Amino acid sequence: MAEKPTGPIELGAPMDYSEHEKTYGFFLSAAKYGTMFVVTLLIAMAIGFFTGAGFITALIALVFLNIAGVFLLRG
Repeated sequence: MAEKPTGPIELGAPMDYSEHEKTYGFFLSAAKYGTMFVVTLLIAMAIGFFTGAGFITALIALVFLNIAGVFLLRG
């Protein structure tokens, strides 16, 4: 029969925790700002399609809402 190891088993390279935390922080930021962009895009589409505002007004609303969202989500 095969012998079972009794000591610690090395499972690869040691973890680089600072790099892990930077990657996780980037993922959270991308999820936060990506969600904000999708929500503002939906609001701008609703303005453009369901009101008489038109494309240019919806585009201006999209830009304004994204700028406001970036200022509100900082931190």
